[in-house]
Amino acid sequence: MSQSKARVEPEVAMPGDGAPIDGANAAAEGAKVELSDLSVEDLVPGLDEEIARAEAEDTNSVSEQIAALEAERDDYKDKWTRALAEAENIRRRALRDKTDAENYGGTKLARDLLVVYDNLERALNAADDELREKASAFIEGIELTQRELINAFEKHKIQKFTPEIGEKFNPNRHQAMFQAPIPGAEPDTVIERMQDGFVIADRLLRAAFVGIATAAPAEPAPEGRDPDDFDD
Repeated sequence: MSQSKARVEPEVAMPGDGAPIDGANAAAEGAKVELSDLSVEDLVPGLDEEIARAEAEDTNSVSEQIAALEAERDDYKDKWTRALAEAENIRRRALRDKTDAENYGGTKLARDLLVVYDNLERALNAADDELREKASAFIEGIELTQRELINAFEKHKIQKFTPEIGEKFNPNRHQAMFQAPIPGAEPDTVIERMQDGFVIADRLLRAAFVGIATAAPAEPAPEGRDPDDFDD
């Protein structure tokens, strides 16, 4: 009769139950200790450089965006400044044109009406005392018409000026019609007024017609004597 032998399985002790740790468990525990001592750089070589590069790229990108926004801001500011200056120039030109229209808009009409004034002035100058006595009402009507014309001129800033005899010749307001040597008269002074002048606002509408004096010629030396013999 044969006898069967019972199979005996070896027991493996588990950690923590007070049993001794076998070789496999000891290796696992050692690996845990070694991993805990490693850094991220040891596990992933070059990670710090990648992080630094990514941060630098982000910084450069932000700087470029800021620079682009600043450039766009400066461009809009320049356009706004130019537009503001142009609007101011347009406003000033419009104001100047309005002022010129108010002051000088009637220049052409005024020049045409000056002929009427001149004819009235000639009519009054041609009337002698006898005619004024015989046709006093007619002469008074001419004078009244001339006064009303002058009043209408003044409403539109048109003023008459009459040069005085002996007044210094002013090329900006006078027009010389002739020159003559007049004893006792200063050269370049008015010796005769022929036609009144007019201004509109601050501009000359028509110059006054005048005659001016020139320097009198030197007196000839007496006969029989050399001019060089005279004392200074």
